[in-house]
Amino acid sequence: MLYGVGSMLGAGIYGLIGKAAGVMGSALWAAFLLAMLAALLTGLSYASIASRYPKAAGAAYVTLRAYRWPSLAYVVGLTVLLSGLVSIATQAKVVAENVAPLLGVAEGPSIAGTPLIILLLAIGFLLLLAAIVFRGITESLWANALCTFLEAGGLLLVIIVGITFWGDTNLIETPTRADGTSGITAILLLQGSLLTFFSFIGFEDMLNVAEEVENPQRSIPFALIGAMLIASAIYVAVSITAVSVLPWQELVDAPSPLQAVVARAAPWFPEIGFTFITIAAVANTALVNYVMGSRMLYGMSRQGMLPEALGSVHGRRRTPHVAIALMLAVVIALQFAGDITQLASATVLLLLLVFTVVNIGLAILKRRDGRIEGSFDVPLAVPVLGALVCLCMMAGQATQEDMMGPLIALGLVATIGLLYIVSGKRNAELVEATS
Repeated sequence: MLYGVGSMLGAGIYGLIGKAAGVMGSALWAAFLLAMLAALLTGLSYASIASRYPKAAGAAYVTLRAYRWPSLAYVVGLTVLLSGLVSIATQAKVVAENVAPLLGVAEGPSIAGTPLIILLLAIGFLLLLAAIVFRGITESLWANALCTFLEAGGLLLVIIVGITFWGDTNLIETPTRADGTSGITAILLLQGSLLTFFSFIGFEDMLNVAEEVENPQRSIPFALIGAMLIASAIYVAVSITAVSVLPWQELVDAPSPLQAVVARAAPWFPEIGFTFITIAAVANTALVNYVMGSRMLYGMSRQGMLPEALGSVHGRRRTPHVAIALMLAVVIALQFAGDITQLASATVLLLLLVFTVVNIGLAILKRRDGRIEGSFDVPLAVPVLGALVCLCMMAGQATQEDMMGPLIALGLVATIGLLYIVSGKRNAELVEATS
């Protein structure tokens, strides 16, 4: 359960709460609740999958087993990988925007709509991240443990110092729309939940450790659902606290929103202290994504599904250095593709696509195989509703003016398709053979 909570807490709540407030206003909590519903439905599906097939290799395995279509499983596996890379790129920009004020640097000239100093700081962070992952898993785990403690402590601090401000804020106030109206609408909730859903990303990683725990049929569902409920309670409490301490308009403009909340509610707390917590929290999420992504590239290469060079291991450090270097090149390139909101949107859209496929896959498996004795079972309505909610959230993106996020996601999916065409059907056949 702690692994699941640690996987979800981080960049989403620390880096995007201000952006989400710009969409939802003081009704920010409602977007977190809708995102929680979407995540919980899919989480229940993942819990059932982990219980039914504890040796499952994640979304690609489930896709292959359900659809019996190796090509789709290959595409789903690479989509999961690329969503992780876009997530790292998002987190790097969040770190950069928090470091820049500490250095007292002006924004200065911009490249592709992003201040040059932010780009340089983000690239510097990515180089440091790659170096830590290259050093080895031991160093990565120590850094992860420390950052997990800091990120959880930071969110609890926000709630503790700000809870006395509760009760005086209109929690259903929203920004005024172009037609002069305001209020919570279905479209507004869909738009806001696309950003807040980023905060729940990570629960699906628990499927990858199903083989490493005792009695996974019981422990994985319990831990996954428990972790999601704990994270949801924290997010809703933090969002209510944030808009209670600061007007949502100030939250939108703050470079580090939660630091601004703590500065107002607890002026005695060192400003640099909470900024450091924010950086550590976001860096932790990026570190986990980087480690898992490099190992996934390595594993797919060793299975023959990606170029052999990506399976190379450094002679002294015993880490997949070629995979680490390729990831570094991709996430640096993504720094020029869009801003934080656009990159986060692309990440969420890629994962919603995967979650839709997985939910439908579970529905197919339940109809075909029935209930497996001793497994955690969910009604057929759960994966069906999970798929529908994910589709609705993806459709909600079409109502927004900024379409750069979907374009980034579409470009990455097209890249996967091109890679599949170049690699040939042999890769898809290998997916079937190795699964």
